[in-house]
Amino acid sequence: MNELDFKDMINDSPFAGSPVKPNMLGDNTSFQFRCHRNVKCWNACCSNIDIPLTPYDILRLKKRLDMPSGEFLKQYSTPFEMDKDGMPGVKLKPVDEGTACQFMTPEGCGVYEDRPTACRYYPVALLTMRRADEYVDRSAYAMVREKHCLGHLEDKTQTIEQYRVEQGVTEYDQKAHAWRQLILKRKSAGPAIGKPTPVSNQLFFMASYDMDRFRAFIMSPSFNETYNIPVEVMALLIADDEALLDFGLNFLRHALFGEDFIEQHPGAYEKRLERKRAMAGQNQEAAFQKKMEIEDDKYSNEN
Repeated sequence: MNELDFKDMINDSPFAGSPVKPNMLGDNTSFQFRCHRNVKCWNACCSNIDIPLTPYDILRLKKRLDMPSGEFLKQYSTPFEMDKDGMPGVKLKPVDEGTACQFMTPEGCGVYEDRPTACRYYPVALLTMRRADEYVDRSAYAMVREKHCLGHLEDKTQTIEQYRVEQGVTEYDQKAHAWRQLILKRKSAGPAIGKPTPVSNQLFFMASYDMDRFRAFIMSPSFNETYNIPVEVMALLIADDEALLDFGLNFLRHALFGEDFIEQHPGAYEKRLERKRAMAGQNQEAAFQKKMEIEDDKYSNEN
């Protein structure tokens, strides 16, 4: 991949703002690195964090901590915007009035088996890219070199692919692939779909990160009056977080880009319009009644 190819691509690096070397690397590239308890910079990278979370990262962490997604997001995350149109992203929240990871302990990561994707990749940066005229994304890698990190001086050499396997990244990338594709599609669509509305961004946030609230959403009467979800599928979505996450990402493609995924009940669209009109009428009636009450109070006070 040459420099012109790279400039022609949409880049979504989870290490934005970090000292990432600009050379694009393949999975067979060898590098020297090892992190362990006795390295002198132990825990330094966890003392000043900027860690974006994928939906699968959140799923794993909330399950480990036995917390509803809403509580996890409130206690352990902070929102940010991934683009100028306000596409919602989530990062790990550091300790209060500090920069260290809340999961850092003197012995190392307190959630190591379920640590986020970005932590697993370090010091490798995953770059998910797509040419402006392509519909298929591709992955490349870059190296992160921070002055404090002494792991690069350790006597261990392996390829990026070997490192990915060692760090358990393969499963995480498989689970996050559809989500990264969705992000690239939103970024590359641009004027073709228009500026995302606040409602579409809220839906993106809920289906991507707040899966317990999304589960309640698909179980609601209004959702089931609109969409035809087989009983066995709904039972799976209620019981299985990973199935729910897959469903949510497909539903976002359906809702945001009009890709057929879920069948609507006949006449559902017309019924929604009718409900909206009825609600608008009720709101107007309530506003009129409030205005009349104010006028009555005004008249009473004058007399």
